[in-house]
Amino acid sequence: MAVSPFSRSVVRVGVEVETRAPTGQTTAHLVGTGRGETLLVDPADRSDSLDTAVDEHGVEHVAVTHHHPDHVGAVAAYAERTGATVWARTGRAGPFQSATGVAPDREFQPGQRLPGTEIPVVDTPGHTPEHVAFVTGDGWLTGDLAVAEGSVVVGAPEGDMRAYLSSLRRVHASNPTRLLPAHGPVIDDPRAVCERLLRHRRHRERRVLAAVRDGHERPDAIVRAAYDKNVSEVFGLARATVIAHVEKLAVEGRLAWDGERAQ
Repeated sequence: MAVSPFSRSVVRVGVEVETRAPTGQTTAHLVGTGRGETLLVDPADRSDSLDTAVDEHGVEHVAVTHHHPDHVGAVAAYAERTGATVWARTGRAGPFQSATGVAPDREFQPGQRLPGTEIPVVDTPGHTPEHVAFVTGDGWLTGDLAVAEGSVVVGAPEGDMRAYLSSLRRVHASNPTRLLPAHGPVIDDPRAVCERLLRHRRHRERRVLAAVRDGHERPDAIVRAAYDKNVSEVFGLARATVIAHVEKLAVEGRLAWDGERAQ
């Protein structure tokens, strides 16, 4: 898809919400559609500041980058407040309704523009299967694809490491001017951040593969061998990440995995 973003500015509003992100916030974005309307992306929860922004700019459309609770918590509330059209990814209406508590009015297809707007939608799965990015003149709204510091959780069973790495490469090749993530500050050097995240995943993959080759078969043992720091406080996330790496390696024929043991 040839991506030609519209030029209207994006309004970023940080919302305090229960999240695994170290910021303790999810950033909601209000985006002009190029047709005199506004799209609200990732309303994690109601807040006075987001209420004010919604009332000031008006909202005719609501969509999310993916269905995690710290991105969808106020979809239903702002849809009711504004009467906006609620969008879900094609084929994901059921999970969207389960996550948000509201049935979508319409569906969009990644690789096209959000119907009725000028906003291109880019397929960026991996963190979750349905993850997308929205392209604007101020940068790409990338949800949980990338962060300025640290890394993004890509954990089994919904995380797909092969898809995630492909999404990072897709963004890198597209060379956007900025990324506007849902957690943390704006990313002004997207290619450098994508490269850093790719290096991080390649490093973890090498450690996981080495652990398996050293005889560590079960996920818990692989975690202890593959991480060179104490991850006891986030062991569940580390374990899910290791399994996602193992699944990728198994698909590529670099090890065998039966769902319990890797060899």
